[in-house]
Amino acid sequence: LGRATVQVIRRPTVAVLSTGDEVVDVGQPLPAGRIYDSNAYSLASLIQREGAVPMLLGIARDTVEDLTAKIRRGLEADMLLTSAGVSRGDYDVVKDVLAREGEIAFWTVAMKPGKPLAFGCFHAGERCVPHVGLPGNPVSSMVSFELFVRPAIMKMMGKTNWQRPTVRAVAKERIVNRGDPRRFFARCVVTEEGGRYYASLTGPQGSGILTSMVAANALTVIPEGVEVVEPGEEITVMMLDWSHGEEWGAG
Repeated sequence: LGRATVQVIRRPTVAVLSTGDEVVDVGQPLPAGRIYDSNAYSLASLIQREGAVPMLLGIARDTVEDLTAKIRRGLEADMLLTSAGVSRGDYDVVKDVLAREGEIAFWTVAMKPGKPLAFGCFHAGERCVPHVGLPGNPVSSMVSFELFVRPAIMKMMGKTNWQRPTVRAVAKERIVNRGDPRRFFARCVVTEEGGRYYASLTGPQGSGILTSMVAANALTVIPEGVEVVEPGEEITVMMLDWSHGEEWGAG
């Protein structure tokens, strides 16, 4: 066409900061009472999968000084993600630093897993850098990313069709929610059989069980207050991957 320049949208850079004295980087000895930092690598992979560029900031210790320094470094990015430090723990200093260094728009969401989630903004000169404070539990962090961070990344890249598809599926097993006042996003595998969709849980649904997320191609969307879903009942599922699993149909 003979054009010397074209308008494009730059891939956003998303900074990832893990927090907590109990977190140890991979490749290091694991003392008693500590856990390896899986969130940084899970989140970086999800960021990259959506077309953005991850910036790993390492681990911030539970001191105002270390956390502030690493957050300020992350303001070079287009978005900042922190994991852990937004629950009601006595040693969580993330909320205090966020309140001092930026603005918190909301804190906690009525969902399971992923209730402790913060959203706000940091001012870096004339820029406003959005911040999402994700939960520390690995599955909670990934589910929260899917529901809140992924749509933001899509919008930043100019996408207009970013919603995950939802379908109605028949529950293959009992799903217990105990009347929880939060929306329940259980990890499940959806298959197509005889023109209908069926959903099976990926096993135990603890928020620290990464395999429950790895094996899933969908999330249940069980409304607030539901006591239990019995086998044979229909539920709404949000598809994460239409091609996952050998049994999954091409539709």
